[in-house]
Amino acid sequence: MAFPTVALLALAFVAQDFTCPMDPDVHLKGPGKCPRCGMTLEARIIEPVEYPTTFTFHAPQLTIDVKDPKTRKPVTDFEMVHERPMHMFVVSSDLSYFGHIHPENGKIDLNLPKPGNYKIAVDFYPKGGTPQFIEHYLTTPGYTKPLSENPVHLLPDLGPQTGENLKVSLTMDPAEPIPGKKTLLFFKLEPGDGIEQYLGAWAHALVVSDDLIDMEHTHPTYASGGPEVQFDYYFPRAATYRMWIQFQRAGKVNTVAFTIPVKELK
Repeated sequence: MAFPTVALLALAFVAQDFTCPMDPDVHLKGPGKCPRCGMTLEARIIEPVEYPTTFTFHAPQLTIDVKDPKTRKPVTDFEMVHERPMHMFVVSSDLSYFGHIHPENGKIDLNLPKPGNYKIAVDFYPKGGTPQFIEHYLTTPGYTKPLSENPVHLLPDLGPQTGENLKVSLTMDPAEPIPGKKTLLFFKLEPGDGIEQYLGAWAHALVVSDDLIDMEHTHPTYASGGPEVQFDYYFPRAATYRMWIQFQRAGKVNTVAFTIPVKELK
């Protein structure tokens, strides 16, 4: 039986895979909003295009210049993602310091806790372009020790963590994460009342390997404003990772960190 052209088009539309530009692992069979970040799902897979980005640091001010990859003209128009046009993460080389801040017009003052080496990453979405996660190493003026002279030896830290007004406990499946395999991370929040969205999401997480090579900003797979929040995560390789998670309860942002060893399966 032959289908009319209109019917074929309708079938093609129903069969399309809708995905989120910010969380490309989110797939739905129809149009709608991303359950993680709230962005409108798109009925096509966009090939990522990197936008040339330069960082200029004249302490304390950091300037971020984004260029259009085709015209090389400055980019100043960005999508609002999680209530901000740009998210920026800062971690110290020893992974003792974490910052989640938001540049305005490509500029921000960095109030770093001590001289040293840092890694920064900016998360933004140029209008008409594709989402970007650009990483950069930064050294404070006058500091001369290279990263190689300060190797990090993180000890596992999987016990309950306490923030401003929230206690956070973690269990994982599998209990010992395997590189390249999905790990389910279950966070229990106590007290479980008063949980609010922070910057348009029930939680924000930054995952960084102990050698600073791997860094990713991610959001929960399952959350509803209750005491249980789940992340699904693929640790890319064997290493020790620090995972900072931010939750908001009763108007206060709680930032806690877990240190997670990931080993090859024996």
